[in-house]
Amino acid sequence: MPIEFGASRSCKINNMMTLNELKIGIVGLGYVGLPLAVELGKRYLTTGFDLKAERIAELKAGQDSTREVLPEELKQAKYLNYTSNPNDIAECNFYIVTVPTPLDGHKSPDLTLLEKASETIGQLLNPGNIVVYESTVYPGATEEVCVPILEHKSNLKFNQDFFVGYSPERINPGDKAHRLTNIIKVTSGSTPEVAELINQLYASIIHVGTYKVSSIRVAEAAKVIENTQRDVNIALINELALIFNRLGIDTHEVLDAAGTKWNFLPFRPGLVGGHCIGVDPYYLTQKAADVGYYPEMILAGRRINDNMGFYIATEVVKRMIKKRIHVNNANVLVMGLTFKENCPDLRNTRVVDIIHELNDYGAKVSVYDPWVNLDEARQAYHIDVVQKLPNNQYDAIIIAVAHKQFCEMGTEGIQALAKPTSVIYDVKSILPIEAVDGRL
Repeated sequence: MPIEFGASRSCKINNMMTLNELKIGIVGLGYVGLPLAVELGKRYLTTGFDLKAERIAELKAGQDSTREVLPEELKQAKYLNYTSNPNDIAECNFYIVTVPTPLDGHKSPDLTLLEKASETIGQLLNPGNIVVYESTVYPGATEEVCVPILEHKSNLKFNQDFFVGYSPERINPGDKAHRLTNIIKVTSGSTPEVAELINQLYASIIHVGTYKVSSIRVAEAAKVIENTQRDVNIALINELALIFNRLGIDTHEVLDAAGTKWNFLPFRPGLVGGHCIGVDPYYLTQKAADVGYYPEMILAGRRINDNMGFYIATEVVKRMIKKRIHVNNANVLVMGLTFKENCPDLRNTRVVDIIHELNDYGAKVSVYDPWVNLDEARQAYHIDVVQKLPNNQYDAIIIAVAHKQFCEMGTEGIQALAKPTSVIYDVKSILPIEAVDGRL
């Protein structure tokens, strides 16, 4: 299917709304919702809704704590308003849902926020309205979970009185090169006419074009396999790292050598966290189990990636013991807490697995990360992030995240933090191999 570019603001589809008649409500103003609200707010009457009053206050003050949108970009959205009152989006006729869809404690999909967002919109829904979902779900969830809630709360009939669509988000937190407007947008709708209108709306703000698919289920499936594919590929490289470590071979040197072949994929070993790669595969595997298929490769990859934090902690302890450093009560510094470099996103970070394992060994773990919100780290993980790094203090240092500040410190700056006899383990390989005691 060809990629579609541009949109006509005056094209009317079978007496449906035109683009310039839209009043858009964005439900959820996090990493996904805010960039979308800003781009739409440059051209259309848009209201961003979020339950967190403090989030609304900071956005009205022209600040974004996620650092995804700059203050000057917020100012450019001249048609955008913010609210934490659902009544303020009652006049909207086009809703876009961008709330998180995490996992519960049993690694099963948690659709609570999606269901609550659907309840809120359902109470406001009017005939002719359209609701588009961007939150990651398993194939079928929009029509099986969300639509019945909308019908129940609104007393309206699906595809007769109101319509829905699905357009999966592709936001990559902290990535300044791949932004909303230069990532192709997959779109879909519950009828051909609605699909076309939804596609036109996104095409009007996505510079590189859109890709309209035949059904909502196809769009949902496309989203979950994007990150499942990456998860499986990283799991393969992580497993190779486990093997090469036992063989006494440097994994990165092997990957660099193999990478000289034109079709070798440039994946690297590491922790797999965040709200997408470490989560989306479980949405697909649960749905597969529901229809009687029990995935093997996908779940095997998940097991490997979920265990990497424990593996890293064990490797550090082994090296400490070899240097006759007492692990119990040892001062260990973990550099980085976010799930990836150069962003404040703490969602599903697997650095906490390293910390918990070291705590179980009796080590005294300090965590330093210049990107995190201190209150958020405390509330989410009960971790008090230190703000100063004394020299000659630590028996072991683990570079868990490749923040630019850590790269700028270099070998000398990081080694200065360690005691004369210590272990430095470089998860992200930001230092020369000869400067560290181990790396993935």
